[in-house]
Amino acid sequence: MKFYDLEARKLNGEITSMRAYEGRTIIVVNTASKCGLTPQYEGLENLYKAYKDQGLVILGFPCNQFGNQESGTANEIEEFCQINYGVSFPMFEKIEVNGNNAHPIFKFLKSELSGGLLGRSIKWNFTKFIIDHTGKPIKRFSPITHPNRMEKTIQQILKNER
Repeated sequence: MKFYDLEARKLNGEITSMRAYEGRTIIVVNTASKCGLTPQYEGLENLYKAYKDQGLVILGFPCNQFGNQESGTANEIEEFCQINYGVSFPMFEKIEVNGNNAHPIFKFLKSELSGGLLGRSIKWNFTKFIIDHTGKPIKRFSPITHPNRMEKTIQQILKNER
C-alpha cells in the first residue's frame, strides 16, 4: 500500500483521495480544538502560507482520542479553526489515530515511521508526519515540536524536490 492509495473524508463530507496531493510535500497532523497544543494551528497555517506555492500542503485530522479535546461537530471544528486561527489548509473529519478503529492513513504512517522512542502509537494531539512528493513518509515530529521547528526540514525537502 502507498500513501496515494488512501482516502479520507473532508469536514464537508467529500471523500478525497490522497492522490489529489500527489507531487506535493505533505504534512499530516492530528489536531484538537481544546488542547494545550491547539495554538500550533497558527504555526501550521504560517508554514502553509509560506510554502504552499512551493508545493507544501498540510492535512489536518481532528481527533478526540486524547482527553476528549475534540468533541465538536464537523461544522464546529471548521468554524473554530477559521475564526481562531484562519486555517486555510484542508481539514478532514474527526478520526481515530490509535487502536482497532485507527484511520488507514495513520495506520500507514505509523507503520512507516515508528517514532523511535515514541513507538508506533501516537501519544497525543499534534503529532506531525512529513511525506515527500513521491508519497514516501520522511519524518515524524512529536506533539510538542512547534511547527516553526519543522521549517528547515520542509525547506530541505522542497529544495530536493525541485
